[in-house]
Amino acid sequence: MELTALTEAFDRRDWQDVTETADPIRFAMVGLGWWTREQAMPAVAAGDLCETTVLVSGDREKAMSVADTSETVARSITYEEFHDGAASEAYDAVYVVTPNARHLPFVESAAELGKDVLCEKPMEATINRAEQMVAACNEHDVTLMIAYRMHTEPAIRRARDIIEAGYVGDPVFVHGNMSEPILELVPDPDQWRLDWELSGGCATMDIGIYSLNTARFLLDADPVRVQGSVASVQEEFADVPDEHAAFQVDFPDHTFAVCTASQNATMASHIRVTGTKGEVRVEPAFYPWDERRLHVSHGGSDIDVSFEQSDQMEEEFEYFSHCLLTGEDPYADGEHGLVDIRALKGVYEAAEDGRAVELG
Repeated sequence: MELTALTEAFDRRDWQDVTETADPIRFAMVGLGWWTREQAMPAVAAGDLCETTVLVSGDREKAMSVADTSETVARSITYEEFHDGAASEAYDAVYVVTPNARHLPFVESAAELGKDVLCEKPMEATINRAEQMVAACNEHDVTLMIAYRMHTEPAIRRARDIIEAGYVGDPVFVHGNMSEPILELVPDPDQWRLDWELSGGCATMDIGIYSLNTARFLLDADPVRVQGSVASVQEEFADVPDEHAAFQVDFPDHTFAVCTASQNATMASHIRVTGTKGEVRVEPAFYPWDERRLHVSHGGSDIDVSFEQSDQMEEEFEYFSHCLLTGEDPYADGEHGLVDIRALKGVYEAAEDGRAVELG
């Protein structure tokens, strides 16, 4: 297929068969920070396949206050009540968006209650806890999906189609970056992202994961080796090693990804795949409020590809709900998430030891 025809024929929801339902997936939102309130809940409200019916918070009054802003929320409960099974008849699935090191107990409780789980990335703060999460969901036969927005982002899906069609030739390099001034966005030096025990890592784990995971998606490959460097300069980052991070990820067939991430730099994001015959680039790429742009270079021509912008969170929730309604397994299941956790923890090990770390 000609490149122009390929880009024009793109279906942003090529995964979708069910477009409406009389029985939408009912979500319990676990954790009511700004991301849940300003990104997740509006996305669910805009979708056709799901709705928010239960809110779960450590602060009952906060949960009740947020519930007042929603027409579909029927119950507001505390974390303790959630673990005890309160309101379990009022939801089908949970969205877990607490600090990383607090994901596991909520996922375990959800699994014991027979509820499917959409868990924010990174899936946990340590490899062992991430493995426990997968084991719990397998034991109780519930669906676990890790919330990687890029898998349903139209610009990224179209870029993958272009790569699969051979327009960059054999991929050689992937370059990815995501950076932000976290203390300007969240002006609290005591926030959980700067607490190693709660986060499991700072720039690498929180935003470096975007470049790594999107590279995996675009290449349809998993990493075999990592190496990297990290640094923390400002006093506020004293508890974490990676205010800034740069790491290399080796994929099979001699393809290399170079990823950079910073929690104390200007807000920017991009991902670029360079091959033997061309290049595809998405910039901006990762922030949901940016208007994504897709650029292709091939055969001496440069093409800016136009496409309908979408709400990344709405696409993600609709995809997960679609999987539950149709009985399909999600692309980013727990085993998929484990690959990232092992690779990112390998980056910290490589940075400390000054050597490449092989991934089993």
